[in-house]
Amino acid sequence: MPGRTGFGRAVALVRTAIYSVVATLVFIGLSIVCSPALLFPPKPTRWLLRFWTSTDLWILRLVVGQKIRILNPENIPEGPALVGSKHQSAFETLALVPMLPKGAIILKKELLKIPLYGWYAAHYGMIPVDRSAGAAALKQLAIDAQKALDDGMQIVIFPEGTRQPLHAPPDYKPGAIFLYDKLKVPMVPVALNSGVFWPRGGYAKYPGTITVSFLPAIPPGLPRAEAKERLVAAIEQETERLVREAEAEAGKG
Repeated sequence: MPGRTGFGRAVALVRTAIYSVVATLVFIGLSIVCSPALLFPPKPTRWLLRFWTSTDLWILRLVVGQKIRILNPENIPEGPALVGSKHQSAFETLALVPMLPKGAIILKKELLKIPLYGWYAAHYGMIPVDRSAGAAALKQLAIDAQKALDDGMQIVIFPEGTRQPLHAPPDYKPGAIFLYDKLKVPMVPVALNSGVFWPRGGYAKYPGTITVSFLPAIPPGLPRAEAKERLVAAIEQETERLVREAEAEAGKG
């Protein structure tokens, strides 16, 4: 794509480096200044988490030129729900926080060991999962997710487990459908095109509009096979449409 080689890529690398430095310094500064919040219950201070992620996204827009567009905001759940999102970059782990102020993101347990980040992630109810523990991990995940729902949270899961390259074949793990079956709440599919502008496995981030689309909820109580089929079809069809649209737009640049 134009802008992805030569001078355009060099500019993107410089902008990405500036963003990384500024965002890291802001995060460290906010984490230290706001550390007394770790002594209080998480609910009254959760606005700090939204403030940090919103600030990071603002820096990303200002320095790199990445904007955000939300489609179908009427599908954003207000009550208990499971949110199953496509995962193409680290962008969605930031952006879904202000979009879902009561969201509890399921993440690999190793992330909780990162100084500062891990402390705040644990304090604000992010749900760790040990991906090496097999069936035992799923059972514990269901327990932790139910506790979060009982506490008024919404559960955010990446059904493929890890970031996927653009146009990769679907690789959905059993976790999302397992939770859907156990938790008995609606599941909202989320499609996006972040990988066009924040490529998996690459350092450079590129300007453009990242679109996040909230799709109609899958009602609780469906057979697992039917729920999975509806989840995969909804996410993959909309994601492919958004990616093709973004690639075409980037190709004009």
